[in-house]
Amino acid sequence: MLRCTPFLLFDGNCAEAMKFYQKCFGGELTLTKLGDSPMKALLPPEKYNGLINAHLSSGAIDISATDWMASPAYEPKQGNMFSIFVIGGAYDELNEVFIKLSEGANKEGFQQLHDLPIGVYGQFTDRYGVRWIFKGDKR
Repeated sequence: MLRCTPFLLFDGNCAEAMKFYQKCFGGELTLTKLGDSPMKALLPPEKYNGLINAHLSSGAIDISATDWMASPAYEPKQGNMFSIFVIGGAYDELNEVFIKLSEGANKEGFQQLHDLPIGVYGQFTDRYGVRWIFKGDKR
């Protein structure tokens, strides 16, 4: 069966970001440097310390990421090409993760969890440029 998971691109700080997310969600984190992978023969040595793959798995949460490895002509633009949608049930559970992830978040566009007709909703861009959208059951 197919499933969907976000895939995040970072510009050299993938390990730092994924370790932060692990602190927020818990779970198992696997970090693979380019230099420790079969892919190293395809890219220049200056990229060997970058992460070719990072994967965080915690219950139903599954996040994959990498440091940007492609040509400089295709540099990533953090925060404007994706969002992560976090859907939760109980407000307390959703709010706990919201608080942790929003540490150091950009205040522009920040929406604290609040009640809407569709349930509890909030959003922000975290300190790594990743856009998060939260939705949960009504309180």
